[in-house]
Amino acid sequence: MKNLLLVTGSIVALAAATPAFSADLAAQPVYTKAPPAPPAVATAIYDWSGFYIGANGGWGSSHSSWDLAGLTSEGSHDVSGGTIGGQIGYRSQMGQTVFGIEGQGNWADLTGSNISIAFPADINRTKTNGFGLITGLIGFTSNNVLLYAKGGAAVTSNTYHVTSTLTGAQLANTDSTRWGATVGAGVEVGFAPNWSVGVEYDHLFMPDGNVNFTTGTGTVTTDRIRQDFDLVTARLNYKFSPVILKY
Repeated sequence: MKNLLLVTGSIVALAAATPAFSADLAAQPVYTKAPPAPPAVATAIYDWSGFYIGANGGWGSSHSSWDLAGLTSEGSHDVSGGTIGGQIGYRSQMGQTVFGIEGQGNWADLTGSNISIAFPADINRTKTNGFGLITGLIGFTSNNVLLYAKGGAAVTSNTYHVTSTLTGAQLANTDSTRWGATVGAGVEVGFAPNWSVGVEYDHLFMPDGNVNFTTGTGTVTTDRIRQDFDLVTARLNYKFSPVILKY
């Protein structure tokens, strides 16, 4: 009888404690396995390395001063006009730094004139027919945007005319090729896997040069001509190496 009463009491106590124990279990936090991390996504990184070829066009201006025999001023005039041409080069990217070399050749139609101070019956005219640049480049890139500076050698092809203020007839003319230096800067943006577009400014430092004129009567005169250039061009380039994917 004692054993029966002990078992019966234990069953009653266990039945009374079961709801409270169940409530404690329900209140405990449930731990679940964290979901797997999403797979890495490939990000396209623009690579500026490789050979490229392109076209450019824009506007140029210059200030030309003529001095007879290098001593007597004949005055100055602004020379301006359009230009169009092409470029070819190679770039190498190391991290975010880009190095390169480029050759550029342009046709130009930059003209200007003034009435000679020393000879009021004459008009002095300067015309730049074309120019070429051979430059080195260093730049900084942020993915598909490239900021750069450049510098190197420059050459210009010029024609100088002297005409009559009375009749407009040409009194003398001569051609001159002049070498100098250039510095410039620009920004370029890659808008497709192998295509980029940009804007560039260049200044050409052309040294003073003596230009000889032979008139119709055989008279030879010499003018010392000073001439620098400012150029602003829009550029379109095609790069032969493709974009690469980095993870």
